[in-house]
Amino acid sequence: MSDALHFFGIRHHGPGCARSLLAALERLQPDCILVEGPPEGEALLPLLQSPELRPPVAMLVYRQDEPSHAAFYPFAEFSPEWQALHWAGRHQVPVRFFDLPQTHAMAIEAQRREQPRPEQAESEAGGQDDAVEGGEAAAAGQALPAAEDRADMALDGEANIAARHLPGDPLDWLAHAAGFEDGESWWNRLVEERGDSEQLFESIAEAMAAVRCEIAKESGAHGEHWRGAHYGRREALREAWMRQCMREAVRAGHQRIAVVCGAWHVPALKENVTAKADSALLKGLPKAKVQATWAPWTYRNLASSSGYGAGVTSPGWYAHLWQCSAPGKALVAAAPASTVRTAGWLARVAHLLREKDLDCSSAHIIEATRLAESLAALRGQPSPGLEELNEAISTVICMGETAPLQLIEDGLTVGDVLGTVPADVPQVPLQRDIEQQQKTLRLKPEAATRLLALDLRKDTDLARSRFLHRLRLLGIDWGTLARDAQRNRGTFRESWQLQWQPELAVRIIEASVHGATVAQAATARLRASLTPGTPLPALAQAIDDALLADLPQLVEALVATLAERAATTGDVAQLLQALPPLAGVYRYGSVRQTDTALLAAVIDSLVLRAAIGLPVACMAMDQEAAAAMRTQVLAAHDALRLRGAGEPDAQAGESRNAWRAALRSLAMGDAAAALLRGMACRLLLDEHLLESGEAVAQFGRNLSLGVAPMDVAAWLDGFLNQQALVLLHDEAIWGAVDAWLTQLGEAQFAQILPLVRRSFSAFSNHERQSLGEKARRTPVGGAAGPAAAAVAQGAAGGAAPQAPPWDEARAVLALPVLDELLGLELPAALTEQAPAAPVSEELSEVTP
Repeated sequence: MSDALHFFGIRHHGPGCARSLLAALERLQPDCILVEGPPEGEALLPLLQSPELRPPVAMLVYRQDEPSHAAFYPFAEFSPEWQALHWAGRHQVPVRFFDLPQTHAMAIEAQRREQPRPEQAESEAGGQDDAVEGGEAAAAGQALPAAEDRADMALDGEANIAARHLPGDPLDWLAHAAGFEDGESWWNRLVEERGDSEQLFESIAEAMAAVRCEIAKESGAHGEHWRGAHYGRREALREAWMRQCMREAVRAGHQRIAVVCGAWHVPALKENVTAKADSALLKGLPKAKVQATWAPWTYRNLASSSGYGAGVTSPGWYAHLWQCSAPGKALVAAAPASTVRTAGWLARVAHLLREKDLDCSSAHIIEATRLAESLAALRGQPSPGLEELNEAISTVICMGETAPLQLIEDGLTVGDVLGTVPADVPQVPLQRDIEQQQKTLRLKPEAATRLLALDLRKDTDLARSRFLHRLRLLGIDWGTLARDAQRNRGTFRESWQLQWQPELAVRIIEASVHGATVAQAATARLRASLTPGTPLPALAQAIDDALLADLPQLVEALVATLAERAATTGDVAQLLQALPPLAGVYRYGSVRQTDTALLAAVIDSLVLRAAIGLPVACMAMDQEAAAAMRTQVLAAHDALRLRGAGEPDAQAGESRNAWRAALRSLAMGDAAAALLRGMACRLLLDEHLLESGEAVAQFGRNLSLGVAPMDVAAWLDGFLNQQALVLLHDEAIWGAVDAWLTQLGEAQFAQILPLVRRSFSAFSNHERQSLGEKARRTPVGGAAGPAAAAVAQGAAGGAAPQAPPWDEARAVLALPVLDELLGLELPAALTEQAPAAPVSEELSEVTP
């Protein structure tokens, strides 16, 4: 190699390497800098001078025809490459990215994916040219691309046979020789937490050469690359391209060329390989059209725990190391730099704990500083590292508790810093529209999780809700509904959990094919997700989503489609499942200022068709099918109540009457499953469409000794409907159940007990306690007698007496007042029985 080339093997995102690199560049004063990175990103380098480009950021390269196939090149303030690029900008030195272009790398990867894959035998551990395979992989952090560094050498345990003979991290060899547990702690201690050695890069190159030599011997013994054939070919292509770029820089006449690359590549770049051999290897590479831009990044995505191949374990700590030793930073007079670094970190810990209302005084900080420095001295270290600081924090501040340490890990050691990019970076139109709406609605993207509570009666909050719902339809999950925080549906309150993830930049690019604005893209995306075979429940949910996102044109088309499908379907289950989302939108549409009049006819049509087919659909069902149908009927019944809660109209009354008739047919018939008959009876009783005497008669018929125990238990389960209120407050029903249990023989009781206990197990603890107390009390004199007689006569096949145990003439006097005060909405036939006397006279008759 030419004497003009000077190699600086670094660890990506290493503050110690960054400090040493800046010092080396100042000494060398290069006239050309080659940085490991995608050549497509050179067009973005002028934006480095913009004050709005604040790290952490990532250079995003994606295929124009397949945006989901993308690669990220993250940079932090303490990344050596970032500092080299800024040094070149300040000194007006030409700089080039000299890694294998993504136009070739992505085309090669596409060809590999198209080929049949016999087994997942090769490790897919990443370099910066690994692609994010879809949004799910990005969210899991499994395909965030990374430049190869020492952390990138960690092996996949299933890589190949040769790799099984190597340690999990080849740098562990060097770490064990130096007395460290692993390569991570060795590198941090000797390089990142020091970074002040002039011979650092020569030592790194020598170490990497030794490691690569040993690995080559092990791999050669097994006849294949230590991380698989695909990985070996890709690395050979990358390093051949790098050597070609180095030759071009020499031919251009540069005398002092600084080569900044991952330390792993330095020995390969120094090898005496001919240009002819590299040209032959690179000949005929496929190509793909790619585009590059800047995207915000977070420290959390820089962490190795996110799955990022070149990630570091503690990006927040590395940022602190860099800030404490950055050029031009003034230190406290008469205080060692290590003490300033230690005390500064502990001060940040104290600030975080105090924000969380945890005790942390100045005395804690002083004692923790002393303990950390003492631990470092005992271990022969020049200054405390993160390990010593965590031990001091755990002992002095946390008193041995581990929960505060997790808080410190998330908030400081990793951190929630989110970078920013200038407004004039290359963007798709959809991204510009999203950023504009974020500014208009005052929704700032943040890396930390936060809860956003919206009041939909306010215009701004309503617009925020529509915007977030549109992003949700596009698969851009910046926010998720926090259903546990407040009641989000059916009220004017709505809560969202917001957290911006860097991989959302890829989702935005993917969604841009659907439209240039959020509204257009959401409309097109939702319409494209529906097919001629989409079931009615999915159509109804799509209407709900479209109304929440305020897509009126799509709503009209979907309602028309739903009406057409409902007119031709005979599937009662689909009709029932379609009702809840539609009725919810109809009932609460006024809160969102949506026109729901066109939904009324569709809902009524669905109810009529479901009511006609319900009795037949409930026949000949097994236990599992009956339980599923009960859930659907209950949801549809609640939905119908929402539909009828508005202004009364003839069409709503007709559908409601048809539904009630279907329930009565179920309750009084014998063809439907016992669970559904009991449920229908209970719904009619709750709607005041079934008198207590009629309900008692149904008890006598369905709980008689001649009915199979399984059917008896199922009917009772359906009637109770997981609620004990009817037993606690209706003496007639209580008496009927009591009489039924009383007449059971010992064998019948033992057979029926597990089934009844299953029904009662759904009651709350308070309800079960109240039932036990009521059972211990003496039954009310006039309540149990007729009920017991009804059950007894039902068992004998006779008619149950219907005479109530109270004076109806006196009880009816209070019905109008109770109906008006409590909003019971009693049938007119009951309230009209009261005489037209003034209320005061009625009350005077029933009060002393």
